[in-house]
Amino acid sequence: MSERFLIGGNGQHTVQLNLRMANRHGLIAGATGTGKTVSLQVLAEGFAKAGVPVFMADIKGDLSGLAKAGKPHPKVDERVQLMQISDYQQRVFPCVFWDLYAKNGHPVRATISDFGPLLLANFFDLNETQTAVLYAAFKIADDQGMLLLDLKDLQAMLNWMKDERKTLEDEYGGISEASIAAIQRRLMMLDQEGADNFFGEPALDLNHLMQTTLEGTGVINILDATTLVNQPKLYAIFLLWLVSELFENLPEQGDADKPKLVFFFDEAHLLFNGAPKLLVDKIEQVVRLIRSKGVGIYFISQSPADIPDNVLGQLGNRIQHALRAFTPKDQQAVKVAAQTFRPNPAFSTEGVITELGIGEALVSVLDDKGSPTPVERVFIAPPASRIGPLTTEERVEVMNRSPYKTIYNQMIDRESAYEVLKARVTQQQHTEQQQKVQEQLRVEQERIFKEQQKQQQQIQREQARAQQQAERGGARRESAAEALAKSAARAIGSNLGRQIVRGILGSLLGGRR
Repeated sequence: MSERFLIGGNGQHTVQLNLRMANRHGLIAGATGTGKTVSLQVLAEGFAKAGVPVFMADIKGDLSGLAKAGKPHPKVDERVQLMQISDYQQRVFPCVFWDLYAKNGHPVRATISDFGPLLLANFFDLNETQTAVLYAAFKIADDQGMLLLDLKDLQAMLNWMKDERKTLEDEYGGISEASIAAIQRRLMMLDQEGADNFFGEPALDLNHLMQTTLEGTGVINILDATTLVNQPKLYAIFLLWLVSELFENLPEQGDADKPKLVFFFDEAHLLFNGAPKLLVDKIEQVVRLIRSKGVGIYFISQSPADIPDNVLGQLGNRIQHALRAFTPKDQQAVKVAAQTFRPNPAFSTEGVITELGIGEALVSVLDDKGSPTPVERVFIAPPASRIGPLTTEERVEVMNRSPYKTIYNQMIDRESAYEVLKARVTQQQHTEQQQKVQEQLRVEQERIFKEQQKQQQQIQREQARAQQQAERGGARRESAAEALAKSAARAIGSNLGRQIVRGILGSLLGGRR
């Protein structure tokens, strides 16, 4: 007999979840205020007591109460008696708080490389050309041996690709500047939404989400999504990334007595609203295949109509709270919800859905053969933990006891693409500056040399002018004999001159005798 835990009862029948079939996924649906959060809490407690770790996104902050024991209440006693629960006891469950924005839990981080170009392209709504450029950025980074860890790494890589576009296109094909600019604009928007807290290191170790205590209780991991829900695309992409990482890294498990891990995705419609077909197909693929890895996924939404049919058909365990049928669209949603259950001849499923009270639900689970049981109208079992959120002080106390605070609370910024490319730019700027200085020195040396030549030429001209002036002024004071002597001296350079000089001097000397 497979291990089970209680979901709810009505005094005549109880509904228990079969742990062997818990990885066949599930759905909790219902209008706002009908009790979905309590149902989620009861399921999380049941898995934890069975030794199955849990991960859940807490949209309203209410689920933090799992970390504190509940308090006695007359309505709780009434439910316990109705369902004849013999071992009910309020208790604390081991919880770890996480937060993408690092405010109400340990930071959750992933590297840009881990996230990959496919999810980023879908998140950014890139067209085919832009997606190709993004894939090229990842390929070039791998070829260049540069790590893409955070947003500034990818931004630096895109800037470098733009500068080196002509060189890179020979090997990687056309790289459009317009596409690079489009991706960079989306990166800036992502940065402004606070996603810089998510991308980086230390990256989340998935094994830390799959822990049990020494007593064998599964640890409940609670992602604070009270702020994240305001960024629905980031919320959806993050959850898809997390499940995809588990799918890619966990070994095949086959049929097992219980799951390795169970995910609860609150506000599931955010995963699908406006999502491109490629992304929806990816979600469907992961949901279909991940159960073989021992992971169960439970969607929480207002109506089954929020979930695409291909995904909805894979959700074997169903809890349906009340729906309101005020409009034709609401009436259609009620009809769709009723059709997802195996009928119970005791009542009309479609009629009951609009009559359910708070804390009441229609429930159907998978039996040992994997077939859905006939739907039952039941009251949801009372949770053993607190219904409602922790105070700020209580949350801080739980976080201070966490074994992960020394691992994740401090961001690490090791050398990656940003630092490598910055060093390249710095080196290039240094080289260019040296070349510029050398060029300036060469030009200055040429200027000085030309100036010196000009000065020397000026000096030579001045000397020649001075000499000419001196020669003209001296000629007026010379005697005829001295002038004749100087003229003769200038003629000494030739034999003929020397002969003439000897002849003239001889005549002069002979005349004096």
